[in-house]
Formats: sequence, C-alpha cells, structure tokens
Amino acid sequence: MLFSESIGRKVVSTTTADTVGTIAGFFIDPHNRTVAGVHLKKAKSGNALAWSGISAFGIDAVTIGSSDAIVDADDEASLSALEGKTHNVVGKRVLSTGGVELGKVDDVDFDTETGAITSLIVGAEQIEGRALIGVGSYAVIVDHLQQ
Repeated sequence: MLFSESIGRKVVSTTTADTVGTIAGFFIDPHNRTVAGVHLKKAKSGNALAWSGISAFGIDAVTIGSSDAIVDADDEASLSALEGKTHNVVGKRVLSTGGVELGKVDDVDFDTETGAITSLIVGAEQIEGRALIGVGSYAVIVDHLQQ
C-alpha cells in the first residue's frame, strides 16, 4: 500500500467501534526499513500510534484494540527519535551511497501486514526498500548496489 493512499484513512477502535483518529503521516525507521508508527490527527488524546498498536491496516480503515494505544509521539521513545521534518521521506531528494542524486521520493510502498518498506517511488523508478540506508535533513540515502 502507498503512503499517499493511506493519508486520511480512519483509525477505528475494535472495542468501541468509534473512529479515534485519522492517519496524517508516517514514522519511518530507516535502520529496520519499516514503518515504526503513524502520525494521527483528530485524535482525542495523543498524536501517534506505534505499529505494534495496530491490529490491522485495511483498505477502508486501520483498526486498533483500544484508543489507549494512541500516545503523544514525544512520550514514546521508539517514535520521538523518528519525528519531525528530518525524518519525513516523501518529497526528499534521494542520494545513492555513490553520491548520485536519483530524484525525489514521490511515494513509499509498504507491506500492511508487517510495516516493511517495500519500495521508494522516485519518479518512474521503484527503489527496493532493502536499499534504504538512512533518512536525514538533506536526503534519503540508498545503497547503490541494492538498486
């Protein structure tokens, strides 16, 4: 599933069947090449949901067991280090380890079961998720041998 398809998706508690927020963005863990969690908006308390708190990431909604899984990103150690513009991937330039600019990230494809980054969409190209090395304030770095 693409990040662009997921933004605005409702997050629903399976305990209460209530909408507890909507997806506003993603926390990327470049070292594990996974989605570590999601940014939320319209949540009553908190602004983030760790991937481990997600029951299912479906086509129509994301389900969680309880709204208790929603936290403030600043208070969740696994997410606070991945927060901010520095860690936003979409729109950032992509550099290979060989120092070649490959374009800008237009979108990210991820596995809804595991949260694994499957590919970075850079123009008409797809760079395999396993090539992702790092995300910084200047660029996303990919291993030029893994492309």
